[in-house]
Amino acid sequence: MLFKEVIGQQSIKEHLVKSVKENKVSHAYLLAGNEGTGGLALAMAFARYLNCLNPSETDSCETCNSCMKAGKMIHPDIHFVYPVIKKESSKPAKSDDFISKWRSFVLSNPYFSSLQWISKIGDEKKSGVIYVEESLSIIKKLNLKNFEGKHKIMIIWLPERMNDAGANKLLKILEEPPASTVFLLVSENPGALLPTIVSRAQLINIPPIETKTITEELINKFSILPNDANVAARLSNGNFVTALEYLDSEGSNNELMDNFTSLMRATYNIKIFDVEKWVSEMSVLPRDVLKNFFVYSIGMLRDSFLYNFKQPELVFLSQKETDFVSKFSPFITHNNVIQMVEELELAYDHIEQNGNAKIILFDMAIKFITIIKKK
Repeated sequence: MLFKEVIGQQSIKEHLVKSVKENKVSHAYLLAGNEGTGGLALAMAFARYLNCLNPSETDSCETCNSCMKAGKMIHPDIHFVYPVIKKESSKPAKSDDFISKWRSFVLSNPYFSSLQWISKIGDEKKSGVIYVEESLSIIKKLNLKNFEGKHKIMIIWLPERMNDAGANKLLKILEEPPASTVFLLVSENPGALLPTIVSRAQLINIPPIETKTITEELINKFSILPNDANVAARLSNGNFVTALEYLDSEGSNNELMDNFTSLMRATYNIKIFDVEKWVSEMSVLPRDVLKNFFVYSIGMLRDSFLYNFKQPELVFLSQKETDFVSKFSPFITHNNVIQMVEELELAYDHIEQNGNAKIILFDMAIKFITIIKKK
């Protein structure tokens, strides 16, 4: 992975490169950002740059022996730790057991979710874990002398998935790291880490990727039509994984729109039976689909509100969406749009916390009946 291949995040790239140039490389970094914002991609690009034999002002050289090996994820001084699942209850599971699958998976696309990774190696119903045995492996690897790189680098993806025993062992290594060692902790939930681990690493917060940047990446790299790319980027909420998932789901945009328009019509016209039917149909959908619906609906309300200002450059809509919004937008004003968005965000949070979907959706819809009339 090269810095130029990381989507967006220019200021973070510059900060990491500057730390190398000024010889101010920390022994541990905590790259904290939501799924799909590029934490793993940044870590891999930084690891490659740290050990590059002929680095440029902005990136690795790509051609030296170190770069060639790092690019194939076979550099002997760049190690990976990531959540795995036990296939046999009596046998400990470690990252090295899945290294071949990890390499092929990451090299095909470094932007993925934990669910996608766990599905690759086993049962997506299980939650991947970094077991305590992994800590012993980390200690063993880092106590060896450097094979050929300037730094021994340990990239730990989702360190919050470590059990308590493993986290405490990691803390001891961070307190007294071996010479020439750099830890790159890539976390999507730093609040779940031990505070003492966080305090021993240089924190780098990774923001959501800008919508414009995601749109350009989809168009340039995947030859996506501009309008489709715009819709996917808007729906992604700064998460490139979500943008790709949206594009991979055939017809998902039409389904999302149909569900949104059904909800708006039922609540505006106060048709309780239609609301109940909508809730019954939606409540059986997977939680990830419901979360996508909430994000999509927030985007549609935003665009409906902005449509009233007659500035088409501010909205990204398909023709079907435009036809609906042109008629629907007069009903979305400053008196109701904020409350409706807040209700959608609240529903998103409750679904993410495994709340009862039917109750959450019905409560939200009933509130919409009152809110949407505030013109």
